[in-house]
Amino acid sequence: MIKATDKIWHNGTMIPWDEARVHVLTHALHYGTSVFEGIRCYDTPEGPAIFRAREHVRRFFDSCKVYRMNEFAFEQEDLLDALRELVRINNMAACYLRPIAFRGYGEVGVLALKNPIETYIACWEWGKYLGPEAIEKGVDVCVSSWTRLAPNTLPAMAKVAANYMNSQLIKMEAVLNGYSEGIALDASGYVSEGSGENVFLVRDGKVYTPPLGNSVLPGITRDSVIQLGRDLGIQFVEQVVPRELLYIADEVFFTGTAAEITPIRSVDKIPVGNGGRGPVTHQLQKEFEAILTCQTPDRYGWLTFVNSPKAVPA
Repeated sequence: MIKATDKIWHNGTMIPWDEARVHVLTHALHYGTSVFEGIRCYDTPEGPAIFRAREHVRRFFDSCKVYRMNEFAFEQEDLLDALRELVRINNMAACYLRPIAFRGYGEVGVLALKNPIETYIACWEWGKYLGPEAIEKGVDVCVSSWTRLAPNTLPAMAKVAANYMNSQLIKMEAVLNGYSEGIALDASGYVSEGSGENVFLVRDGKVYTPPLGNSVLPGITRDSVIQLGRDLGIQFVEQVVPRELLYIADEVFFTGTAAEITPIRSVDKIPVGNGGRGPVTHQLQKEFEAILTCQTPDRYGWLTFVNSPKAVPA
């Protein structure tokens, strides 16, 4: 259950948590017309720091543009300031931030271009998405019977609520069958992504991940891991991934804001590698964690320090 915080940001104003309400005929409740982001703020020795805030806000605005929902009274910089202020006003050291924009109350019908765009940002405490032990021991997953969105149906590059009905089917099927998560294939039968994570595979020292054309969300953590890995001398290859490579890979892992970097120990009950976290996954985890905890310099400018006057890297 969500642990309520004090304030939520709504269209430029901080309001009490319990006053963040919508009408039952709000368009987004009926037609899925909402876009959102998931952003983590980490507790560091230099105070709370939001991870890749600028990139998340850009993707948020991109998703809105795809769905013609970008009639905002504010700019990206305004949203970046709102993220920082929300963390401060709620006195959070570490938290999960959820910006969301949706078509509000007005016309009820498929076309609702005249309905107001309501924008909120909430934050709350949220631990490890796939469980505290998953980061070290890994998770058991299955290949889902549900296919990811086909091209030219719903835009996979937009982080829109409607897409997550597909994710819910993937996740429910996996959990009810005893797995932690499912991996979906795309419309052509190639590996796409998890219900809310990108997928990477290691084979003979190279790391493979499906390209965006395989109905993949352009994950912020996905991009971070590719940058980190290449700087560590690891060869990353974005290419079409056949399903069977999941079974013969040396390592498989998820990435995502919620999942961070989570190893996969089995796929369809076939052990991955030695059945635990592999060396490449572990190396990437350590490097990722070192930046998030300020043990190594933030050479990429990924951290937005909430209490710093120069908190948002250009």
